[in-house]
Amino acid sequence: MTETKSNKIEREYVIPLREKCRPVPRYKKTPKAVKSVKEFLARHMQIRDRDLKKIKIDRFLNEQLWQKGIKKPLHKVKVKVVKEGDIVRVYAANLPAKMNFKKIREEKREKKGKEALEKKKESQKSMMEKAKDQIKPQKEEKTTEDKDKDKDGVKDKVEEKEKEKAIEETEKKENKKEAKEKKHTTSIKKTGEPEERVVEK
Repeated sequence: MTETKSNKIEREYVIPLREKCRPVPRYKKTPKAVKSVKEFLARHMQIRDRDLKKIKIDRFLNEQLWQKGIKKPLHKVKVKVVKEGDIVRVYAANLPAKMNFKKIREEKREKKGKEALEKKKESQKSMMEKAKDQIKPQKEEKTTEDKDKDKDGVKDKVEEKEKEKAIEETEKKENKKEAKEKKHTTSIKKTGEPEERVVEK
């Protein structure tokens, strides 16, 4: 039993399963064995409310318990237990040769997968940096276009926009004046030719 300062407790237990599984029907023996492992650890690791959901069994330990099928579970199992906060993780202390080989092979696969992901991320970063380097000269060209040629303190593009706005405003004013003048001119029909009359304000 080892206890570290960061509330991490590590222990090893040999859990007896024969007595718990004996009264159970044959087709429920291994599920009962798994449940009895959890109950044993809930009692010994002092889990509040004996909540079995806080106990996480390792996949290889589960495979070891199910090794001979649903009718013939192991009579006892040696486990390594790690408690961090409220969660308890359970691992098999000594796996059979086949399972040990399988575990090592899967760990290698995971390691290769992580390395491949890291390489991919690095290549993506380098691609992004190249793209940024290509974009920077274009931005510099744009900034040179935006410069002030006549050096009056206002950029040329801004000046052009202001001129266009001023022209639009003057056109609108002229159109309004013309519309007012047309409104005030009326035509009066007489027996002869129409006569235009301008009404003064």
